[in-house]
Amino acid sequence: MKNLSNIYSPYKFVLISMICALFVIYPEITWIPWELSKLEETRRVSYIAFFVFRYAFYTVLIFLLIKINLQKIKTSSFKVRFGYNALISIAAYAIYGVTSFLIYSMVRHFGSLILFQFFIMCLLDTFIGHIFLLYKEQRNKEQEIEQLKIENLQSRYDALTNQINPHFFFNSLNGLTSLIRKKDNEITLTYVNKLSDVFRYILQSDKKGLVTLGEELEFVDAFRYMMEVRFANKLVYHVEIDKEKLSYKIPVLSILPLLDNIVVHNMIDSDHKMEVTICLNEEQELVISNPIYPKLSSPITNGTGLKNLENRFSLLMDKRIRVENDGMIFSVYLPLK
Repeated sequence: MKNLSNIYSPYKFVLISMICALFVIYPEITWIPWELSKLEETRRVSYIAFFVFRYAFYTVLIFLLIKINLQKIKTSSFKVRFGYNALISIAAYAIYGVTSFLIYSMVRHFGSLILFQFFIMCLLDTFIGHIFLLYKEQRNKEQEIEQLKIENLQSRYDALTNQINPHFFFNSLNGLTSLIRKKDNEITLTYVNKLSDVFRYILQSDKKGLVTLGEELEFVDAFRYMMEVRFANKLVYHVEIDKEKLSYKIPVLSILPLLDNIVVHNMIDSDHKMEVTICLNEEQELVISNPIYPKLSSPITNGTGLKNLENRFSLLMDKRIRVENDGMIFSVYLPLK
């Protein structure tokens, strides 16, 4: 955190000091007309000159005390801080007394009122320094708490992202195994290249939070090839998004768990051809929808796919996803940024 001397210019420090000095000496300002009326003409100028000197002296003293309190005195003890300021004020009081004596050849301006004014200046600057220190400590604590929150969110996000990888890798390797058994080397090689692109995107996702919709759809294109090959064109994807909409932001790997869930939870064969639609609705939400062909036996899953996605949207965008299921069509609505 920046200290106050970096926030305020020296001119503002001087202005603050002048205002504080005016506050300290204000009662005497009201006496000036009455005092001048009692003095001879020749002594009025001297009286005003000395009053201006005293005001300037107070201003300089307050300026120095503020600077010392903000830059030099680091203690959190009010008593110790007041002690330092008292020593400085006593020294300044002595200097003021000597100066007063040299100008007037007497100590008429060195009485209890002046002593009280020096005490007020000492107390005022002590409060300024102490309040600033408390404010600085509070700000440091707030920054530490904020940093801990950020680190906690990052840890939670990393954990959520890492949940995606093992599940997807397992399914992808199953698809590769199937192709190897068919001994179609060209398709298998292309599948491996697409799988490499998908893995690269997933492995680099831990360095990203939000990505553009265009980046996410490029990843979907590689994934789409793998799934269409794996299911022998019984699974097709329709991506209907205008190019000017591709700059919208979305959490990285938002679409993968939804596409993966479609494969996990539905029958996909000659009698149940799966058509997945990816588009934007009027509310500028990304909509992923598919017909429902439930498997005869419930798949064995950990059930974290949608929950994972909800948590990541909550962490990164402070928004919620929507899910609709009318028994025939399953749709997920992802808010964009």
